[in-house]
Amino acid sequence: MIKVRIPTPLRPMTGGKNEVDIAGNSVAEIIENLGSAHPGIKERICDEQGEVRRFINIYVNEEDIRFLTGKETPLKEGDEMSIIPAIAGGS
Repeated sequence: MIKVRIPTPLRPMTGGKNEVDIAGNSVAEIIENLGSAHPGIKERICDEQGEVRRFINIYVNEEDIRFLTGKETPLKEGDEMSIIPAIAGGS
């Protein structure tokens, strides 16, 4: 099982939980299984082509998957995955 940290805007889909444990061997599998366990969440993370939306950042053990192997980044027991929506702002 992989511990997945859920950002505040997606918590209504996980029953208010800020972390969920999901089985999977890659980021792609985790996203797929997260979507099965919590309907609607995958569509908020991925676009129509199944790619991670550009305003969503995913980290595995505090490493941005864009600098690893993207959605194919392998996971092992004890890893932690964080889903972080990008924040825009400023003046």
